Amino acid sequence: MIIKKVIYFLIFFIVLFLSLKTISWATCKSKEKEVFNEFRTMIPADKIKNVDDLYKKWLQIQSGKSKAIIIDVRTDAEFKAGHIINSINIDSGHFYRVPKIIPDPNTEIWVLCRTQHRATYFVGMLYKYGYKNVYLVEGGIKGWVKKGFPLVNKYFGEFKVIKN
Repeated sequence: MIIKKVIYFLIFFIVLFLSLKTISWATCKSKEKEVFNEFRTMIPADKIKNVDDLYKKWLQIQSGKSKAIIIDVRTDAEFKAGHIINSINIDSGHFYRVPKIIPDPNTEIWVLCRTQHRATYFVGMLYKYGYKNVYLVEGGIKGWVKKGFPLVNKYFGEFKVIKN
């Protein structure tokens, strides 16, 4: 009889614990969307570009017609696997490094990640810091690769990803 009560008691607390965990997770998930949308609204609509726009800007940078900076906010490992030629890597969680690297708030900066999620937060933070000329690249490196634009890494040099 006592064992049955203990088992029921344990089952009750396990169910209660799992219910609270699910409620907590759902609350955090909906809050994340809210925060993401808040950061997205910090970015002026004319500063949201696609990979074709980035490619045109990249060509201008390569030819010396633009001094814009391309920041790839993926992790170091992702960046080392393949990145846009002459882009710089600042991990998305290290946005606080930008003022030391790029002190002029009027510098033209293009930011991308794998898709655009991390880059959205990063660009929003740069606007909070007072940067005025920052572009979010929608589609990220996945979109860049899908278009057949070149990447580089230390093992292969310049390369393009081709899907069959």
